[in-house]
Amino acid sequence: MNHLLEVEGLTVDYPIRRGVFTAIEDVSFHVSAGEILGVVGESGAGKSTVGAAIMRLIDYPGFIRSGKIVLSGLDLASLSDQDMTAARGRRIGMIFQDPLTALNPVLTIGTQIRETIRKHTKLTGKAVDARAVELLAQVGIPEPERRLAQYPHQFSGGMRQRVVIAIALSGEPELLVADEPTTALDVSIQSEILDLIRGLCRDRNLGVILITHDMAVINEVTDRVAVMLRGHIVEINDTRSIIDAPAHPYTQSLISAVPRTDVKLDRFQMVDATAGGESAVEAMGKEVAWLRAAVTEEAEAAAPPMIEVENLTVRFIKSRGLLARWHTYFNAVDDVTLEVRRGETFGLVGESGSGKSTVAKTVVGLEPPYKGKVLYKGVDISALSKDSGLRANCTDMQIIFQDPFSSLNPRMRVRQIISEPMVYHNLAEKNEANAVADELLVRVGLDKAAGDKYPHQFSGGQRQRICIARALVMRPRMLICDEPTSALDVSIQASLLNLLKDLQEELGLTMLFISHDLAVIRQMCDRVAVMRYGKLCEVADSETLFADPQHPYTRELLRLAPKFSRQVAV
Repeated sequence: MNHLLEVEGLTVDYPIRRGVFTAIEDVSFHVSAGEILGVVGESGAGKSTVGAAIMRLIDYPGFIRSGKIVLSGLDLASLSDQDMTAARGRRIGMIFQDPLTALNPVLTIGTQIRETIRKHTKLTGKAVDARAVELLAQVGIPEPERRLAQYPHQFSGGMRQRVVIAIALSGEPELLVADEPTTALDVSIQSEILDLIRGLCRDRNLGVILITHDMAVINEVTDRVAVMLRGHIVEINDTRSIIDAPAHPYTQSLISAVPRTDVKLDRFQMVDATAGGESAVEAMGKEVAWLRAAVTEEAEAAAPPMIEVENLTVRFIKSRGLLARWHTYFNAVDDVTLEVRRGETFGLVGESGSGKSTVAKTVVGLEPPYKGKVLYKGVDISALSKDSGLRANCTDMQIIFQDPFSSLNPRMRVRQIISEPMVYHNLAEKNEANAVADELLVRVGLDKAAGDKYPHQFSGGQRQRICIARALVMRPRMLICDEPTSALDVSIQASLLNLLKDLQEELGLTMLFISHDLAVIRQMCDRVAVMRYGKLCEVADSETLFADPQHPYTRELLRLAPKFSRQVAV
């Protein structure tokens, strides 16, 4: 059978100081026209390198050592750089993971689409404009004529991803390589992007390589799946066989680590270390005396809730007038009332722009409320200024941000990053703070040697562990987690979430857990609040909300969420 794409024995090497690092080795697979092949694996497995090799976009000094990449009879691996440049866009399109970095921020969307159309087609003049409008319309962007004149920052994340898809399609390629196209997108936007890719594959007879770590997306979209581990394909089969009856031990453990929406489990399954999931090994240390010293028994019955948000409204300037009274505003949070009880994990879920992160920032004092109150242990902290007592009252309330890289100082070593808050708040001398930092690194599954390194020397999951250690060093009673596992592999996600559960049980933490991943919310949270357009739609116990959602928007979110279902033979 003739396939659209045939990859045979593909090996990619990166020269390093003491030899050669082989990113992928002897990788072979095929893709047919009209087929979606999923490529799945953990960070470092080599799946993105496969996509880059097909596009011949491997970063220097990496190179293809051996193998063939045959697209409709043309061996891409043997093409000159000039011929490969001509093939990109015209024969192969690529959807990158981050649409904001894939688009030029200083050029309009129209300029970027027209440039690609002129390069890869014979269209000229007004025909180029008409084609650009047609492409934007095909990918579901409203008012395409007007949108052509706008810049990338004027589009939402989902809309930017649609623009990237439109550009990828502008040369009418035979093959589309989609590298994590839905990572960190809301369930509704994710559903739209996946529907779009499915429709394009069907209508245009495109071959699609979908690179992702999201097994629920694999379950819903792909026809076949290739599972990668340490640069090798360990298993390749049709999607149902991979999910229902995985043959390789690594695939079995990877699938078992996927959080479920149909039932709540006590703990997340870990990827088996013997199967190669070394990043997910739970090498957690012993209890840290520094943390245990802060744990005290509290009279829960008599104590007020940990957090009380009363009629909270937070607004931002929408457009500025000449005078302050002429400014126009929009309410990012609109009259929200909720409480977080002591010792519970309270979930906050909603799409981008729903206001959930703004609530978290207001709770920790990073955003001022326009109206309403935020009470912490019964004290109105929204009325406190930073100088008059907010720091003193809230050192035991810490936040873990969504992006661990941008929240860590790249110029500081990890040990200094963790110990600095202790020294700043006069909780310990420098030597003691450094010793506590080393203990915490072990407690979150790293080692003391990690303290001598810089943030860029760690993977995303390891950086998030460092952020957790930095939050814990203040001995918090309240931990706010803002999308802490967004864009992480399932094994790393499982390890981190198990760590948070352990720490909550060990230290009696109260957690406000913000996420757009409904499966994670169900597994982690005791109660859940659903937000939309800054308003609170529904608050309910986790099991009640997933079994019997009351608000139409909650029901729609649950309907759109990718389902991971298995039919395991007994």
